[in-house]
Amino acid sequence: MQLAQRILQIPPSATLALNAKANHLKAQGVDIVNFGVGEPDFDTPENIREAAIRAIHEGHTRYTPVGGTPEFKEAISRRFQEDYGLTYKPTEILVSCGGKHGLYNLFQVLFEEGDEVLIPAPFWVSYPPMVMLADATPVVVPTRQENGFKLTAQELKERITPKTKALILNSPSNPTGMVYSRKELEALGQVVLEKGIYVVSDDIYDKILFDGEKFVNLAMLSPELKARIFILNGLSKTYAMTGWRIGYLLGPDAAIKAATNLQSQSTSNPSSISQKAGVEALNGSQDAVKSMVAEFAWRRDDILRRTLEIPGVTCPKPGGAFYLFPNFSAYYGKLKVKEGQTPSQALAEYLLEEARVAAVPGNEFGEDNCLRFSYATSRERIATGVTRIKEALEKLEK
Repeated sequence: MQLAQRILQIPPSATLALNAKANHLKAQGVDIVNFGVGEPDFDTPENIREAAIRAIHEGHTRYTPVGGTPEFKEAISRRFQEDYGLTYKPTEILVSCGGKHGLYNLFQVLFEEGDEVLIPAPFWVSYPPMVMLADATPVVVPTRQENGFKLTAQELKERITPKTKALILNSPSNPTGMVYSRKELEALGQVVLEKGIYVVSDDIYDKILFDGEKFVNLAMLSPELKARIFILNGLSKTYAMTGWRIGYLLGPDAAIKAATNLQSQSTSNPSSISQKAGVEALNGSQDAVKSMVAEFAWRRDDILRRTLEIPGVTCPKPGGAFYLFPNFSAYYGKLKVKEGQTPSQALAEYLLEEARVAAVPGNEFGEDNCLRFSYATSRERIATGVTRIKEALEKLEK
């Protein structure tokens, strides 16, 4: 069968084979500590679940407007106004079937052949493939660990060409947990305005911040920047609603209208029940969110402390999200790297087999010196997992 060229250019995920192996071991009764899961381990808050149940009983089970219900869009608009001082009209909001869907819609209407899209590394694994599926070219921009894996204004300026259409920024970051400060964003914003590019601001972890960090994105800095920024957010991470599949995209109405038209020919509207639950998530009590963030903060401190006790391992302190991105390259010279593997893949495989710990190799995120740990798991599993890793690495020294 002759498949479309656009899908043939998408590389298979090296993580899938590792996940399959981890699942195979679990099926055999092997105790695996899973640091690979990119979703909160908490249940969706009860008030949100109850709102969904009410929606079913009240018959809210039919099609909604393609781009989201007026009620939900109003809740989104209110939350952005109250939290960040940003005003968005209903025509500047698109509700999609999860955050990834919102990004896909945007990329399809904003990018085309000949466009370049700058993606700072480390990056979320889906950015480059989705850019490629829009016939554009992803341009990976390496960042430095000593700078917290954050893009500087100078690094941005050096990589912009006449073909550059947009920059993707993710703060707090998956996989590093780093958070851009207002000062850092102001410097980047000057370059954005000077060069006239767009920015896709992936803010899906905006409420998961530690140490008193205050969330800032480029749209909050000036009206001129807001006109060039697309904001991606959703319910998955903040409200532990990954399975509800609700994300939302905010930005200039011409692009939002085009993305809505695209969505009308693919999924149509997001779930009516999930949107009703989303209204409660945004308008209701935020106490559960505060409790989850407090627990993530404790886990962040614990897993970071334990990981840095491993000789030779370095790691910046995450300011948000629920990921750690430690550098294990000190051990790469002791590994047996198979043909076709990168060192981070080899280490992830070794830790799965020897330590019974699943982690995501850093090459998937564009930084092969590291592994990504998700601490969206219990305190006990964190302690067990890092202890196992330390013991497994000690065996490499012998």
